[in-house]
Amino acid sequence: MIANVTSRRLGWGLADIEEATGLSQGFLRNELRAGRLPFRKFGRRVLVRDEDLQRYLHEGSPGNRAEERKD
Repeated sequence: MIANVTSRRLGWGLADIEEATGLSQGFLRNELRAGRLPFRKFGRRVLVRDEDLQRYLHEGSPGNRAEERKD
């Protein structure tokens, strides 16, 4: 048994991200395909590392940032 286990989550599945943030899985898949949200695949399972998710949520999607819009 591992004696020094932290409670910090290392990776998130799309359903987990949807539940935690309210972002739909369809939107998240589009972000993955566009390369805006880094991910890793393990078989059929898609996981987003916690630090990548935190960065993405902090910075937002590049296509949706107000300062980048050309209205």
